Amino acid sequence: MRVIGTGFGRTGTTTLTTALERLGFGPCLHSEVIFRHPELIRPLLSAVEGGTVKWDDVLAGYESCVGGPMTVRWRELAEYYPDAKFIHTVRDPERWLGSMRRTLFKRRGRLSSLPGRAAVLMSSVLGTDFAPMVKLIQTSLETQTFRSPAERTLERAIELFNAHTDQVVEAIPADRLLVYEVKSGWEPLCEFLAVPVPAEPFPRMNDTSVYTKSGLSQAVPLLLHRTR
Repeated sequence: MRVIGTGFGRTGTTTLTTALERLGFGPCLHSEVIFRHPELIRPLLSAVEGGTVKWDDVLAGYESCVGGPMTVRWRELAEYYPDAKFIHTVRDPERWLGSMRRTLFKRRGRLSSLPGRAAVLMSSVLGTDFAPMVKLIQTSLETQTFRSPAERTLERAIELFNAHTDQVVEAIPADRLLVYEVKSGWEPLCEFLAVPVPAEPFPRMNDTSVYTKSGLSQAVPLLLHRTR
């Protein structure tokens, strides 16, 4: 594991994932990857629930990881991979909160609705992958941080957003950490990773409209799928 991202969702994590892979730090394990590889669901769920983790097994085949459930245990990953570099994505807090409200918070609201709960119950009875995937989503760093509506109000959410950045900056040595806005493009990222700046344009991925359209459609196939 060479690079680990610690930023909240909606801070450019998908863009960073694409950029890292184009710079040779892939494959990168990102939350969207898990939908396509359900064999990862249960090992990652065990990891984020606080059990003993063989990280080399869970993250086997990946050179980097960004966002999603992996960030729940970023402190442990920093100790386990002492040579890994950390990239903490940030953006304007008010714009970030607006994006969260239109995407992740809305998605998690649907999971709590009657159809969402019914789907989880059916999956639990059938032993399919949907229920553990939902549980994995509900144990993510963002969900653990913003458990209640009171924690999603403007002032409190921004306070928690900034506090997370402060914790990462305090815990990770400066020579291992880049606090990064994806709008800055290739230069600071490549300088930090000590790689040449590519000739191609910097990727811009996963805008709000695309994310909103995708919704939980990626998880629907897991309703009847059971990983052996």
